[in-house]
Amino acid sequence: MSPLEVVAFIVSVLGVWLTTGRSLWNYPFSLLSVALYGLIFFQVRLYADMALQGIFALTLLYGLSQWLRGRGPTGEVEVTRTYAVEFWVSLLLGAATALGLGYGLETHTDAALPWADSVLLAGSLIGSVWAARRRLESWWVWIIVDVLYVGLYSLKHLYLTAALYAAFVVLAVLGLKRWRAAFERQRDVTRPANHIPVDTLTTNGGRS
Repeated sequence: MSPLEVVAFIVSVLGVWLTTGRSLWNYPFSLLSVALYGLIFFQVRLYADMALQGIFALTLLYGLSQWLRGRGPTGEVEVTRTYAVEFWVSLLLGAATALGLGYGLETHTDAALPWADSVLLAGSLIGSVWAARRRLESWWVWIIVDVLYVGLYSLKHLYLTAALYAAFVVLAVLGLKRWRAAFERQRDVTRPANHIPVDTLTTNGGRS
């Protein structure tokens, strides 16, 4: 456990906590978090995770623009649902990313756990993009991914980071509960035509 890991832990928890409350202040903390963890993962040769932090930074900037445009009449950031087409395309792209990156890392680098690292990177990308687009289902993705990351970081003896991801699981459950309640409040007022739940999957899908 290093001082850098301690600081990254604190900043990351604050970022996710603010995200559960749909606060725009989550973005400064989250951007600092990805910078710190990029350095940490480089030090332990988790190169996919290191690269993921850079991608996270881009999705955070994208998310900030989406959240600023996605505020309702009261100024609160509104929650949306995942489209059918978006759901399946995300899964297919995630699988392709995991396979391609896993092969590349195993073949061309000294990555410690190339396949596990790649699968979790792909899942994190899905969760990150969905969260940027204010999708309720993003929290389900984070619950799964964060549970698996606890095991990965424990194997690499990053115990504080493993504890962080255990905390993320708890926060993801809280985020799911809070965002679901917010979505229900929105639906009580009005049901926007472009909010098509993923649990009513059809072959037609939707378009954001």
